[in-house]
Amino acid sequence: MKAYEFPANVTTEGKIELPNAILQQLVNNQQVKVIILVTEPTEEEQEEAAWQRLAADQLLKGYSEEDAIYDTI
Repeated sequence: MKAYEFPANVTTEGKIELPNAILQQLVNNQQVKVIILVTEPTEEEQEEAAWQRLAADQLLKGYSEEDAIYDTI
């Protein structure tokens, strides 16, 4: 069994784009095994995102329907 490692992108349609150099090495109609490794955010990145969500939630808690009048100005 051969293994190829390369970066790839998932399109907006949910398809994985394979580099042309890899596609040229594969035989048409050949069954392949796919393993997908996804980079996870670091603990620091997760904490930063949590703080941003908390800040946004707290900001919106101070907004009331009466304040909507200022949105039209």
